[in-house]
Amino acid sequence: MNLLQAIDPVAFSLGSLEVRWYGVIIAFGIIVAFLVAQKEMVKRGFHPDYLTDLLIWAVPIAIISARIYYVIFKWDFYGQNPGKIIEIWNGGIAIHGALIGSFLTAYFFTKKRGTSFWKVTDIVAPSILIGQTVGRWGNFMNQEAHGGEVTRGFLENLKLPDWIINQMYIEGKYYHPTFLYESIWNLVGVIILILLRKVNLRRGEMVLFYLTWYSVGRFFIEGMRTDSLYLIGDLRQAQVISLVTIAIAIILFVYRRMTIKPVVRYQDK
Repeated sequence: MNLLQAIDPVAFSLGSLEVRWYGVIIAFGIIVAFLVAQKEMVKRGFHPDYLTDLLIWAVPIAIISARIYYVIFKWDFYGQNPGKIIEIWNGGIAIHGALIGSFLTAYFFTKKRGTSFWKVTDIVAPSILIGQTVGRWGNFMNQEAHGGEVTRGFLENLKLPDWIINQMYIEGKYYHPTFLYESIWNLVGVIILILLRKVNLRRGEMVLFYLTWYSVGRFFIEGMRTDSLYLIGDLRQAQVISLVTIAIAIILFVYRRMTIKPVVRYQDK
């Protein structure tokens, strides 16, 4: 076997249907995220079916909005190839689109159920990052979302296993495993968020920390990538969205600290 052979993006086939690792990994991330959030939801006083009911709406809407977001910024290509718009199994979903769709869904769902949007999003914030941590490995399988060219020696100095290094060998060149950088950043964020539960922050501050943490990491890692979506010229949309998100999160944090009384905390039922 050639040591530089890429991992087959097809996990298995069912007749003529190819099941790709990208979809398998995304699904696995959703399941793990759900199990972690479900335990905390029940602990915080929610009915066991609450999160399931929310995800029935949030997951498909997040996937559709993630694809729409990506297609909009790649319209020069998809406008000429409309048949490829539905080929989500080949990659091409934007996490910012997924976040917009899922947060809007959560807002209207919680409003309909008469529950606190901030309470629900605080609880699920670590699970969102879990999904993102796992999901980046789908990009790894597709050999996408990588950074600029590097040498094999550079990757070996990072103490990466050969199976990762070999997968970063694409069309005769090695590339920065930016998917891995972001996955590790997200995992650290998960650990911090879980620890912050014990700090018992004010309601809403867990999800605001999540938005800030993810956006800081994404801003810097995005600058290394070669497949960015652009707004105008060299202006990367993910970096702009990250800066806007950080600003909004900080403003909301300060505003809510100054104005909201009485103080309701994360562990309050």
